[in-house]
Amino acid sequence: MAEEIRKLPIGVQSFEVMRQEQFLYVDKTRYIYELAHTGRQYFLSRPRRFGKSLFLSTLKAYWQGRKELFEGLEIAELEKNHEGAFEPYPVFYFDFNGQNYQAAALEDVLDGMLGRWEEQYDCKGQGTLSGRFQDLLIAAREKTGKKCVVLVDEYDKPLLEVLENDSLEEHNKAVFKGFFGILKSCDEYLQFVFITGVTKFSKVSIFSDLNQLQDISLDRAYGTICGMTEAEIQECFQPELSRMAKECALSEEECLRELARMYDGYHFYPGGAGVYNPFSLLNALQKGAFGAYWFSTGTPTFLVRRMKDMQFDVRQFDGQDIYAEEYVLTDYRADNPDIVPLLYQTGYLTITGYDREEQLYILGFPNAEVKYGFLKSLLPAYAPTAVTGSGKDIVSLRRRIKAGDIEGMREVLTALFASIPYTTDDAPFEHYFQSVLYIVFTLLGQHTHCEVHSSRGRADCILETDRFVYIFEFKVDKSAKEALEQIEEKGYAAPYGADKRKLFKIGVSFDSESRSLSEWLVG
Repeated sequence: MAEEIRKLPIGVQSFEVMRQEQFLYVDKTRYIYELAHTGRQYFLSRPRRFGKSLFLSTLKAYWQGRKELFEGLEIAELEKNHEGAFEPYPVFYFDFNGQNYQAAALEDVLDGMLGRWEEQYDCKGQGTLSGRFQDLLIAAREKTGKKCVVLVDEYDKPLLEVLENDSLEEHNKAVFKGFFGILKSCDEYLQFVFITGVTKFSKVSIFSDLNQLQDISLDRAYGTICGMTEAEIQECFQPELSRMAKECALSEEECLRELARMYDGYHFYPGGAGVYNPFSLLNALQKGAFGAYWFSTGTPTFLVRRMKDMQFDVRQFDGQDIYAEEYVLTDYRADNPDIVPLLYQTGYLTITGYDREEQLYILGFPNAEVKYGFLKSLLPAYAPTAVTGSGKDIVSLRRRIKAGDIEGMREVLTALFASIPYTTDDAPFEHYFQSVLYIVFTLLGQHTHCEVHSSRGRADCILETDRFVYIFEFKVDKSAKEALEQIEEKGYAAPYGADKRKLFKIGVSFDSESRSLSEWLVG
């Protein structure tokens, strides 16, 4: 008998489609019950492709009274004895996905949305955009006898898309300020408001004017409102997990551990349950392969440029050195040079700990997909010729390492560092050198055991393969002989004394004036 192939909801953002076409659905409806019965106006920030649109679509169906779509789900039981449950309300659903805001004017997008509702509620559609919106809220209340529900999906897309166009960004902020600012004066017409986005722009009136808007982005109670937990995966996707394990020649436990290493690790409050990236997880289960699915759908080119321009020390990614206060994490200011809030909000960093004494969130990469994908994106910015197939890339270097080709390793590293650009900024060569060094050897560690150290008690880098062990010591404006002597004097090779693998001790010198690898000695 053929194995049943179930429908995984990859890219499905409509709750109606999900339920009517019998896609697998991870039940998040208890959150809708809690939100609807404990408050009125909310904001939720989560990274892209993290299930925000599906959750908002579920809210839309709930407030439209689509009771039939919720049969068998948790909320149906929770609402069973609640008077007025699933009564329909007028819903205004603003979806800012699917537009190119470099080309399309935000005013035209809003005009099109309002026009459809004006036909529905017999409004004239005259005056300013904000005035028309206010007229709609009043008309819907009068026509239905019910207050209105306002749902805003990806409100910040018209802002994020134009971040490097200052005038257009300010223009779109001003449009939003006038448009959504009227919600403050229309409270008597509002039953429920829910706004989602990747970032929280501090100077957009949604936040500066609407002080009743509750930000639940870092709330413990809503930490797993989007994404999937390991318990949910085991409960809902056991057949897919078993099939993937077989295809990858792994046990189910090994498969789950690898899925966790690749896609788990997001935390939206300190010490909270780990959350898997749902987009990557579903793709991996369907394809039966561990790929960089989320990362391949969008490269962080703007973030990479910003990090390079601000001379961000990429070595901070490896320790406990990236931290922020709560208000910084939840508040994006374009004039703030700190890149950390944007890295967190866009999903490249997540909460890994909390310093209670200092009241600081500690941040780091959530998982292997993000860590290695992000560093791969960074490398060409620091060493522009380090592209795949150039002979100056990580793949070429890894092949030479596995083959024990010392001369080939030297050639690739020489070419990599020779491509570090001469710039007019104040960044010293040491900054670029340390950055490229960290990125290169961390990427090597994805497939080769690699430790990168900065303390004086251990070698700068140790690489291990099944046949070879390489101990590196790097110097800037000092001799390779001095680097090699340090390996000997400090006894870095001692732990490998009984190891049967061939051991290479390599001292490397870099010249800051010529910005190049100048000496290479092997002991």
